[in-house]
Amino acid sequence: MLRAVLRCVAFSLSIVVLAGCHSSGSNGLISVKFQTDWYPQPEHGGFYEALLKGYYKDEGLDVTILPGGPYVIAEQQVSLGAAQFAMGSSDRILEAVAQGQPLVAVAATMQHDPQGIMMHANSPVHAFPDLEGHTVAIKTGATWFEYIVARYQLKTVREIPATYSIANFLADPNYIQQIFVTSEPFFARKAGADIRTLLISDTGYDPYRVFFTSQSYAQAHPDVVAKFVRASLRGWRDYMADPTEVNAELLKRNPAMTAEQMNFTWQALRDGHFIYPANDPAAAGSFDPARWAAMEQQLANLKVLAHPVEPTSAYTLKFLSAR
Repeated sequence: MLRAVLRCVAFSLSIVVLAGCHSSGSNGLISVKFQTDWYPQPEHGGFYEALLKGYYKDEGLDVTILPGGPYVIAEQQVSLGAAQFAMGSSDRILEAVAQGQPLVAVAATMQHDPQGIMMHANSPVHAFPDLEGHTVAIKTGATWFEYIVARYQLKTVREIPATYSIANFLADPNYIQQIFVTSEPFFARKAGADIRTLLISDTGYDPYRVFFTSQSYAQAHPDVVAKFVRASLRGWRDYMADPTEVNAELLKRNPAMTAEQMNFTWQALRDGHFIYPANDPAAAGSFDPARWAAMEQQLANLKVLAHPVEPTSAYTLKFLSAR
C-alpha cells in the first residue's frame, strides 16, 4: 500500500514538474508545443494563421503545432507535459478537473460547438425528441448524448460506435450519425445525399470549444500564456477575414483535404458565428461565467463528474484582458 501511495505521489509531482517547464531555443524564443484535436483543418485556422504570419514569434514564442487524431487525448498530453497547450471543449475540461487533472481553459476557440447529428432529408427525425426508437452512431461515451437522453426522456434510442466516415450513412437511408456541421455535410451533399442536420447546442447543452493549459504552467508562466492567447486570437481574427494563405498551407499539411472542402468549412464557421458573434471580432476568445456554471450543473445532474467542481477552477478570464 505504501509503495502504491509513493508511486502516486511521484507521478503527481512529475506531472507538475513537466507541465511547469519550458525551454528557450538557440534563437532566443520560448519553445511551446500546441496539441490540436484533429488533423490540420480550417477549424484550426487561427492558430496556423498566427504561425504563418509570425504572430507567435512577435511575442517571443517558437510554437510547434502537433496534429491530433482519433487516438490522441489532448488532456493527457497537457497533464503529462508533452504539450503546453491543447484544444478541447469546456465540458471535457470540467470532467478532467473533476478527475484530478489540473487543467485550465484560457480562451475559447469557438463560442458554440458545431457538433450535431445528420440524417437523410426524408427521415422522420425532425427534432431531438424524435430520436426515440432510432439508432445514432456516436463517439463512444459522448456526454452530449447522455444529456439528450435525459432531457427528452428517451427510453428506446440506441447508440452505436461512430466510424469517422459517411459510408454507412450513404448506404442506409435510416442512418443517423454524429457530425460537425462544418465537415460531414459537405461530403454527404458532394455524394448526392439530401440531408438535414440538428445542432446539439440547440438543446441547451452548449459547451465552448477551448484551448487550455495546465494550472501549474499558467501559474509558473503567465507571461507565456498571455502571449500565446494574444497571438492566437489575433490569428483567428485574421483567418476569419481572409483564409486564403492558411488554407493553402493546410492543403500541404493535410493532402486528404481539398480546397473546396476547406472553403465550405470556413464559410460554415463564418455563417454560424462559431468563432465570434456576428460583426464582433473583438469578442474572439471570450467566456461567459454563467455558461461555465450552467455546464457544470448539467454535468453534475448527469452524474458524470467524479465530484462537484467549482466552475471558476476550470477556466480563467485573466489572459483575455490583453487580447
